[in-house]
Amino acid sequence: MTTDTIVFSKELLEKVKEIIGRYPEGRQKSALLPVLHLAQQEYGWVSPEIMDYIASLLDIQPIEVYEVATFYTMFHLEPVGKNVIEYCRTGPCCTMGGEEVYRHLLDKLEIKTGQTTPDGNFTVKEVECLAACGWGPCFQIREKFYTHLTNEKVDEIINDLSK
Repeated sequence: MTTDTIVFSKELLEKVKEIIGRYPEGRQKSALLPVLHLAQQEYGWVSPEIMDYIASLLDIQPIEVYEVATFYTMFHLEPVGKNVIEYCRTGPCCTMGGEEVYRHLLDKLEIKTGQTTPDGNFTVKEVECLAACGWGPCFQIREKFYTHLTNEKVDEIINDLSK
């Protein structure tokens, strides 16, 4: 993919223009997060070429887009599977059995952290905190949280999502 080959669809460009229009003249950078979300929704991830294209749409420097996209774990900087499992790896989840459950999840999927299953169905990413410390161990897939995880519960979730 090169910057020349990235062109948002007419519909997507209309959404981007509408979002940019929400902000005062000269403040189009404020639209960066929602535009990154739209791009990821369209392409599945945000490549450097996509980030360069977004920079051109917002009339900002590419580094300004890279700084934001690399800061937030919700943006995928490489192709990912259909189901991105964002697993909480912070202390509270670990003290509630999260380490064992995490090893079980990786063993069940037969991948390592950051990898995607050969069928393209699952990618596992570590995240710092899902703000569910009282319900750990936990992970999320898109907007859905899975809490109080056990090895058995992980098996059930993976089996359901594999259908």
